[in-house]
Amino acid sequence: MGTNRHDLSRRHLLASGATVSAAAIAGCIGGNGDDDDEGNGEPADGDSSSFEFTQELERDEDFDPIHSNDAYSVQVFKLVFDSLYTWDDGLGLEPQLAVDMPDVERDGTRYLYEIHDGVEFHNGDEVTAEDVAHSFMAYQEEESVNEAQYDMIDSAEVIDDYQVQVDLDHPFGPWELQTMAIYVVPESERETEADREEFNTNPVGSGPFVWSDFEHNEFVTLERNDDYWGDVPDLEEVTFVDNVDPASRISEIRAGDTDAIADVPNDDFDELEAEDGVNVHLSESPSYMHLTFNCRDDAPTGDADVRRGICHAFSMTDFVESRLENVAAPLSAPIPPITNEQWDFPLDEWHEEHYPTYDPELAEELLEGAVDDDWSPRILAPGDHRGDLAERIVTRLHELGYDGAEAVTLEFGPLLDQTVYNEDPSPDDFQAYLLGWTGGPDPDAYLYNLYHESQVGVNQAHFYEGRGDFHDNIADARESADFDERYDLYEDVMIEMLEELPSLPAYSFHNTMASRDYVQNLEAHPMVQQNPRIAHNNVTIQ
Repeated sequence: MGTNRHDLSRRHLLASGATVSAAAIAGCIGGNGDDDDEGNGEPADGDSSSFEFTQELERDEDFDPIHSNDAYSVQVFKLVFDSLYTWDDGLGLEPQLAVDMPDVERDGTRYLYEIHDGVEFHNGDEVTAEDVAHSFMAYQEEESVNEAQYDMIDSAEVIDDYQVQVDLDHPFGPWELQTMAIYVVPESERETEADREEFNTNPVGSGPFVWSDFEHNEFVTLERNDDYWGDVPDLEEVTFVDNVDPASRISEIRAGDTDAIADVPNDDFDELEAEDGVNVHLSESPSYMHLTFNCRDDAPTGDADVRRGICHAFSMTDFVESRLENVAAPLSAPIPPITNEQWDFPLDEWHEEHYPTYDPELAEELLEGAVDDDWSPRILAPGDHRGDLAERIVTRLHELGYDGAEAVTLEFGPLLDQTVYNEDPSPDDFQAYLLGWTGGPDPDAYLYNLYHESQVGVNQAHFYEGRGDFHDNIADARESADFDERYDLYEDVMIEMLEELPSLPAYSFHNTMASRDYVQNLEAHPMVQQNPRIAHNNVTIQ
């Protein structure tokens, strides 16, 4: 699943830039201690068999994989469920419930899967092909918010107890890279709407941990599944809490009031990395932060020159290097560098040729006459680093004489309501917004969800009509399995975006965590929803 796929609740994914990848940079980078050394501190709860993880944002408390679109809920339920395929240490898939990679037939539109026999859900029922077929089809049948990621599936047919045949309406390029990595849910627990409501906050899977205790908006506790069919983890209990205040999270990890935290702020990074008793972990991620414009004809930013003027009014590179040097990397295109490792688009060349540079004289020239002297653009953003970026842009517009320019920071829900879910905004609602998206190893995760016209009101609100075949090229690329054809289509789309600027690619935000040094084997994964990888890496407390 492409969680936040926006920033996943779809709120959290959309706005956190944390939604569901090729090797990636993943691992521990510092702290005063080696992950193989025995820690000197004590576990937060005094119990070496329990682990507490403090998340950086509130969960939407949606724990049904079919309907959840929230990275922070996924971080919890990924331990309850097994996947047909799961992520390796980077952005590649490896079999989990599946015995091997699928057999592929019918020109890439038929996939045959075999699953392990003898695997049981937590309710004692065996995991069968019926459950796998149900997990593939439920997105469409239940009109899931994630349906667009699976709407190319024509049917999922049970061959026998352990074999499933999935037929697609058309070839789908991302299928083997990402889409087939579904969580397998038990059909028997989700037969009615009432069943699914219960399942959403009391899920039953086949994974290494069992749902134990849950207090809405406070905590989730999972207990080890001693009958797990795979490698049974050492930890007996895992508890997820959240703390949205960065300074408070840092204080907690320093004091040993929690075992690990997510999201180390840039300003605390170096100091925390040097702290005794603490290890800092970082991974490059497939996150994509973007400044997206209202391209409707009735909005001033519907004029490409106005968009160009705003982009030349400030330096994105300077902002990232001065404000986020430890935790982010500037972008040159609407895909992050880790995604490009499998595609090799000439991002450096594109940056040199197309990416807007700081040029206030050119900005003034482009804006003069294109907007009124009392132009008062509103740039909307969440109240984190993106809010800081909005303030930076507005400051530069003030310097050009547009004193009415305003940076507006909002909570995620109201922010999305005013932008992404606002299908008929007035020019005064917003001229631009700053949000984020986490994709994976395929450009489709970004270009279709964020820029195809079908996703207006679902994942984006730029209303960019495009030149010529812009939208057709995005659709054609996702319906092709030919790499070279897809490459050419995506190249045309991304160059047009850099020239016309419906969005300005901003930066890719790294995944960071910090842990007490008695926590062993914890590593940051590129996919934010996969952190912390407690079972996969067999995290222990010593």
